Amino acid sequence: MTTAQTQVLDVQPTPLALLLLGREADPRSERGVECPGDLPSPSDPNLVERARAAKEKLGSKVFVLGHHYQRDEVIQFADVTGDSFKLARDAAARPEAEYIVFCGVHFMAESADILTSDDQKVVLPDLAAGCSMADMATAEQVAECWDVLTEAGVAEQVVPVSYMNSSADIKAFTGKHGGTICTSSNAEKALNWAFEQGEKVLFLPDQHLGRNTAVRDLGMSLDDCVLYNPHKPNGGLTAEQLRNAKMILWRGHCSVHGRFSVESVEDVRARIPGVNVLVHPECKHEVVAAADHVGSTEYIIKALEAAPAGSKWAIGTELNLVRRLANRFAPEGKEIVFLDKTVCFCSTMNRIDLPHLVWTLESLAEGNLVNRIEVDRETEQFAKLALERMLALP
Repeated sequence: MTTAQTQVLDVQPTPLALLLLGREADPRSERGVECPGDLPSPSDPNLVERARAAKEKLGSKVFVLGHHYQRDEVIQFADVTGDSFKLARDAAARPEAEYIVFCGVHFMAESADILTSDDQKVVLPDLAAGCSMADMATAEQVAECWDVLTEAGVAEQVVPVSYMNSSADIKAFTGKHGGTICTSSNAEKALNWAFEQGEKVLFLPDQHLGRNTAVRDLGMSLDDCVLYNPHKPNGGLTAEQLRNAKMILWRGHCSVHGRFSVESVEDVRARIPGVNVLVHPECKHEVVAAADHVGSTEYIIKALEAAPAGSKWAIGTELNLVRRLANRFAPEGKEIVFLDKTVCFCSTMNRIDLPHLVWTLESLAEGNLVNRIEVDRETEQFAKLALERMLALP
């Protein structure tokens, strides 16, 4: 409907309608879009040299972490690369670095702040680099969920297990309630530990990793799992369903991994005879069941390193990593393609671009601390407790 039509009908567009039309902005969801001072132009041919110069000036005072899903223009400046937990631990192992520049997303920088010393300052080049999955579970929603479990008479039997891809608030909730954190690499160990502590698990916030681990690795049935929807009264579940369930899965998912489908698997098998389908466990259960191999980001990298020359692979994970691996292993005769025909980057991860990184490094080199990520003391205390339980897993 045009503005002229709304005027004729005497109807005023709502703020939400204007936002969707791109004519307004929501400052609460646009954190970090504007930086103090101007960002360098993306077309500045000197960006790479400026980043190198600023990083060289900072020397050992700065330690740059690059998540596997970052674009190549950023990853070239990373001192280490890896998944979120590996990077947070790498930061903690470098106490001499005053600044930890985390090229990733918000929850990752929070984890780095929790695990590093008070003297170290964690910086996120763009504060708007969030995670849609982490945002699907808020502290208020999870507290309400626990009230629902309490009213159903099952809370005392429930052990929370939260994926690393969660906010510091959710990690703190997990620590307070006797639970642990997990990664996509050790989710099976974390769930085994949790079922030694209690009869049920509340798995936050990724339903797919929780379901895949419970069914594929622990031998449960899909009937053992129920889905808690925070947008429905009582999570959309009855007290009886909660009492009968072993796995209470939070209704959250990864926007990238959730887009892969069984049709994607069938299509790539038809197009590339003999292809090996390798997917991340954040994919839907039916996609994991249709794949040949399933594993974390680190698992995917190691599997391709060990793959024989001439082998063919379709990878179901974020495109920046898939493209980087395809280029890396092409000289060895390994054919690596993205599982889906539709190109899909992680949009929030891609907010960390070269202009933001240059702005960050140059600001730090000039003595200006920008975009610091700092977790409050109480949240840090309980979140760290949950992380330490994970570190103690066998």
